[in-house]
Amino acid sequence: MNTANETKEMVRQKYAEIALQDKDTNASSCCGAGGCSTEVYNIMTDDYSELKGYNADADLGLGCGLPTQFAGIKPGDTVLDLGSGAGNDCFVARHEVGEDGRVIGVDFTPEMITKAKANAAKLGYQNVEFRQGDIEALPLTSNIVDVVVSNCVLNLVPDKRKALSEVLRVLKPGGHFSISDVVLRGELPAQLQHAAEMYAGCVSGALQESEYLGIIHDLGFEQVTVQKRKPIVLPDDILSNYMDAEQIAAYKASGTSIFSITAAASKPSTGGAADNAKAACCAPNAEGTEKVKVSTGETCGCGIDSTCC
Repeated sequence: MNTANETKEMVRQKYAEIALQDKDTNASSCCGAGGCSTEVYNIMTDDYSELKGYNADADLGLGCGLPTQFAGIKPGDTVLDLGSGAGNDCFVARHEVGEDGRVIGVDFTPEMITKAKANAAKLGYQNVEFRQGDIEALPLTSNIVDVVVSNCVLNLVPDKRKALSEVLRVLKPGGHFSISDVVLRGELPAQLQHAAEMYAGCVSGALQESEYLGIIHDLGFEQVTVQKRKPIVLPDDILSNYMDAEQIAAYKASGTSIFSITAAASKPSTGGAADNAKAACCAPNAEGTEKVKVSTGETCGCGIDSTCC
């Protein structure tokens, strides 16, 4: 298997290509990543067109759910979209937060950021911004987001625990997320596990559902629920790119299942485990002018009232 950096570069290159191709090409493939099927036009994506705030130019057909539909976004909220692509979920979220709210999209691919900014400019939105960045090290300060959404993106990230820990960091105490992603029950055949197209297509990078939800619990999130579960069936004309007829039959008989799930959870409110951990990390220096790391005494580089530690 590739190293984490090699995987990230593969994903960046593939999604740069996707940013420049049309929606029909994306939607007829597996998350836009190739393996075009003549049997099923759209394998994963749910229909956004009935959601208020939807903009067709921003919909590249790359998702596997409708996280913004379940996210409980309120007027005035600050919303973060992980893997924001051309801005689809950001624009739906913007309708929910209204003029007084704020939406931030983060994407790893410069070409996607360029496309999203152009779409926002056409719509005249002043409270939607897009930042290039790595989901494993989000370009945001801590405790500033009310709601995090993401659509079929975390399975592309090599270190999913780190990515979810970043979600915990940037959420305000009591904030929550609604994230759609691909998960597994059973083991994928080796041919699919090692196929770059299946990784960029959101399948071979997927975790077991129990492991995925277990990470969310282990990090200290509360009220962990699955809001929606949808089976994903890879048609034979995709599978035949990687396996012969006998191997396909064995895979179908194995009981392995691929699902899109929309999972939700909340960060503990003030006084919870996450805030206690932060308090133990940083404390005022002797002069009371800034914060220092408790473990080393190093300056955190932020003011006494800041939460940047």
